[in-house]
Amino acid sequence: MRKPRRQPAHLVAHHKRGIAAGFSEFRQTGLSWLAAFMAVLGPGLLAGLSDDDPAGITTYSILGADYGYRLLWIIPFSTVLLVQFHMLAVRIGAVTGKGFVAVIRQHWGRHWAYVAVIGLLFANFGTICAEYAGIAAALGMIGVPSWISAPLAATLICLVIVLGSFHRIEKILLVISATLALYIVDGILAAPDWSAVIHHAFVPHFPDDHSGWIAIAATLGTTLAPWGLAFIQSYAVDKKISVVNLRWEQVDVVIGSVLTGVIGIAIAVACAATLHKSSIHIKDAGDAALALRPLAGSFATILFGVGLLGASLLAAAIVPIATAYSIAEGIGAPASLDLDAKHFQFFYAAFIVLSVAAASVVSIPGLPLIPLIYSSQVVNAVLLPLHALVLLLIAQNSTIMGTAAIGRKSRLAAGGSLFLILACVFALAWT
Repeated sequence: MRKPRRQPAHLVAHHKRGIAAGFSEFRQTGLSWLAAFMAVLGPGLLAGLSDDDPAGITTYSILGADYGYRLLWIIPFSTVLLVQFHMLAVRIGAVTGKGFVAVIRQHWGRHWAYVAVIGLLFANFGTICAEYAGIAAALGMIGVPSWISAPLAATLICLVIVLGSFHRIEKILLVISATLALYIVDGILAAPDWSAVIHHAFVPHFPDDHSGWIAIAATLGTTLAPWGLAFIQSYAVDKKISVVNLRWEQVDVVIGSVLTGVIGIAIAVACAATLHKSSIHIKDAGDAALALRPLAGSFATILFGVGLLGASLLAAAIVPIATAYSIAEGIGAPASLDLDAKHFQFFYAAFIVLSVAAASVVSIPGLPLIPLIYSSQVVNAVLLPLHALVLLLIAQNSTIMGTAAIGRKSRLAAGGSLFLILACVFALAWT
C-alpha cells in the first residue's frame, strides 16, 4: 500500500495557520451578502487607498495649488481606469491562483519573469523611499528628525509583517487606511466653491502649458501605479479569492478605487481653495500641510499631517509587500503573509531588505531624494502601459483564463483605456 504523498512544509504551515483557508470556508457557507462581502474585503480597498501615498498626496496637492479646480477632471478619469485594470488583475489572480510575475513565469518563461522583476524592483525602490520620506516629513512637523523616524517606522513595520498572520496584518493595514478619511474633512474645512468643484470634476478643461500636461500625466501615473496592479493580484491570490467570490471582490475593488478618487479630489480641492487662491506654490506634501496653517487654521494642518503619516505608513508596508511578492514569484519561491517566516525566508528577507534599505537612504542627512524619487516615477510611467498591456493579453488568453477570458466588449474597453494611457505617457515625454 502506497503511503500518501507528504505535502511541502509551507503548505502544511498554511493549513495549520489557515486564516486564508478559513476565509474560503466562511464564503462558502451561504451566509448573508454582508458576511460574504466582509470575507473578501481587503485587496481592492488596500490596493486603491495605498495609491494615495506621499507621492500621490504631493501630486494632488500640486495639482490643486498650481491649477486650482481646472484640472480636477483627471482624478475621476484616472479612477475609472483604476477600477478597470484592478478588476482585470483580480480576475486573473482568481482564475489562475497566481500573482502577476508568477503568471509571466509560467506562460512566458523565467527570463521574462526576471525582466518584470527587475523593472518593478527599480521603480518600486524609489517609491518605497518616497513612503519613508513621507513618514519623515509628517513626523518632522513635530520636530522628530528623519534619522529617528525612518528607522523606527521600518522596525515597527517589519515586526508587524514578519510576526503577524495574514488576518492580523490585514486588520492593521485597514485601520491605518482609515486615517486617509481625514483628507475629506480637510477638503470640507477649506470651504471650496462646490459648484466649481463639481463642474471641473466632470467637464474636462485642458491645460494651456507643458507643465499642465505633466501634472495630468503625473496624476494618472500616481493613481494607476504598476506596483498597485501587481499587489492587488498577488494579494487576492494570498487571500484565496476564487472565481466564486469574484462578484463580491469586484465590489471591494470599486469601493477602494472610488474612495481613492474621492480622497484625491479632497486633497486637490483643499489646496485649490487655499493655496491656489493665495498664489502659494509648493514642492511636496509637507509644504502643503505647513502652508495650510495660516489659511485654513492649525486644525487643518494637523489633519493633513496625520493623514500624510497614515498614508505613508500604509504604503511603506504595502509597496515592499508588493515587491517581495514579485521577487519571490520571479524565482519560483513561495510567497504569502499567512505563513511563518521559517518557511518563507526568501519572501520575508526581500521585504526586510527593501524596508531597511529605503529607511537608511531617507535617514542620510542632506541626501537629495528628489532625483531618486523622480527617476522611479519615470520608470513607473514607462512600466504602466507595458503592465496594462500584459494584463490585457493575459485576460483575453483562453489558454490561460479558460472560459473566464474577457469578451470582445471588455477587450475594446481595455484597449481604449490603454490607448489613453499611452497618450498621457507620450504627452509627458513630449513636454
